Amino acid sequence: MSQQTPTVPESDPAAAPHVPTGSLWSEIREAVRGTNADYTKIPLRRAVFLLAVPMVLELVLESTFAVVDIFFVAKLGPSAVATVGLTESYLFLLYAVAMGLAMAVTALVARRIGEGKREDAAVTAVQAIFVAVLVSVLPAVLGIVYAQDLLRLMGADAWSIEHGYRYTQWMLGGNAVIMLLFVINAIFRGAGDAAIAMRVLWLSNGLNILLCPLLIFGLGPVPALGIEGAAIATNIGRGAGVAFQLWVLFHGGKHIRVVAAQLVWRGALLWHVVRTSLGGIGQMIVAMTSWIFLMRILASVGSEAVAGATIAIRLMMFTMMPAWGMSNAAATLVGQNLGAEQPERAEAAVWRIGWYNMAYLVIVSVLFFVFPQQLIGLFTEDAKVIAVGAEWLRILSYSFFVYGWWMVTVQAFNGAGDTMTPTKINVVFFWLIQIPLSYFLAISLNWQQSGVFWAVFVSETSVGLFTLWLFARGRWKTVQV
Repeated sequence: MSQQTPTVPESDPAAAPHVPTGSLWSEIREAVRGTNADYTKIPLRRAVFLLAVPMVLELVLESTFAVVDIFFVAKLGPSAVATVGLTESYLFLLYAVAMGLAMAVTALVARRIGEGKREDAAVTAVQAIFVAVLVSVLPAVLGIVYAQDLLRLMGADAWSIEHGYRYTQWMLGGNAVIMLLFVINAIFRGAGDAAIAMRVLWLSNGLNILLCPLLIFGLGPVPALGIEGAAIATNIGRGAGVAFQLWVLFHGGKHIRVVAAQLVWRGALLWHVVRTSLGGIGQMIVAMTSWIFLMRILASVGSEAVAGATIAIRLMMFTMMPAWGMSNAAATLVGQNLGAEQPERAEAAVWRIGWYNMAYLVIVSVLFFVFPQQLIGLFTEDAKVIAVGAEWLRILSYSFFVYGWWMVTVQAFNGAGDTMTPTKINVVFFWLIQIPLSYFLAISLNWQQSGVFWAVFVSETSVGLFTLWLFARGRWKTVQV
C-alpha cells in the first residue's frame, strides 16, 4: 500500500507514570496480572503490548483446546470427527451471533471508557448480557429436539445420525454459555481488562482439556461416554468460565464494574446494542454460512474429506489465534482512542499490529508448506484424511501473510463501530464469489475437495487485500456509536 503509517508520538507527558522501567519479564507479568493504565495516553508500543499479551495468551489456550478436543475425538474414527465438523457448521451460526454481538459490545464499551464514562459502560454491559441470554433460547430448543434432523440435513453418515446426535444436542442445547462467554469477555476487552478475559478462558479451557479424555474414554467409576463426553466436558468448562466472569464483573475489574442498581431493563439502550450489533452479526453470518455450504459440498465428497478439512481448520484456528489476539487489541485501541478524540493514534495502532501479524503468519505459512502431512498425522492415521488435510494446509500457506492484515483491519472497522462495511465486503467475497466458485470447481469440474480449497484461497486472499485498501482510505475514523 502506498499510504504511509501515520507518525504519532510514542510518549505523552500525561503518560509519564506509566513508562516502563523494569525488565521485559516484569512487563509481561504486569500485562498478565492486569493494569490500570490509560491506553489512550501511555506510549503506543506499550499500550499494544499490555493489551496484546493477555489477548494472545487467552486465544492460544482457546485454540489449544480446539486441537486437544479433535485429537481425542479422532480416536473414535472419521465419522466422529465428521460429526464434530458438521455440528460446528451450526455452531458457527451461533458463533456468528455471539461474535457479532461481541464486536458491538467491545466498540460501545471501549468508546464509553475512552470518553471517561465508566458507569455508562457498565450499563451497556448489562444490556448486552440480557441480549445474549435471549438469543440463546431458540437455538437450544431446536438443537435438543431436532439434533438428528439437523445432522441429516448436512449429509451426515449413518453413524453420526445414530450415535453422534447426542454431541449435537449438548453443544446446541448449551449454547447460552457460548453466548455469555463471548459477550462478557468482549465487555472486559472493550474496557481494557484483557487480563481478566484471559483468565476466564484459561479456567474454561483448562477444565475442558482435563475433562475431555476422562469423559470420552472413562476412568474408574467414570463411564466412557464417547463423543457425547466431549460435548459434556466443553459445557462444564464453559459454564465454569461464565460463572467466573459474572463474579469478577460484579466485584470489579481494573476498568469496569457492574453494581446491583444497574441490573434493570433499559429498552432504548438494549435496542441500541442490538442495532449496533446487526452489522457485526450479519458480517459473521455471511462468513459462517459460507463455511456451512463448503462443508456441505465436502460432505458430498465423503466423510474423509469432511474429517480432513475439520482437522485442518482446527490447526488453522490454533495457529491464527495469536494473530486474532493481537487484532482484538487493535479493536480496543481503536475504540478507546476514537472516544478520546485521537483518530491518528488509533490508525497508528492498527498499522503497527498489522505488521506484527504479517510477520507471525509468514512463519506459520512456512510450517504449513513444509510439514503438512506431519501436522495432520498428529491427529489421525487414516491416509485419506491425512492427504485431504495436508492439501488444505499447503494451499493455505500461500495466502497466510494476507490473513494478518485482513484480521487487524476488520477489527479496526469493528472497534470503530463500523460493522456494516465488513458485512458488505463479506457478502461479495464469500456469498457471491467463494460459494459459487467452490461448487463450480468441486462439483462441475470434479476437482472434489481440491476445488473447495482453491476457491477459499482465491476468495479470502482477495477479501484481505480489498479490506486493507478500504481501511487505508480512513472513513472509519468518522463513525459515531
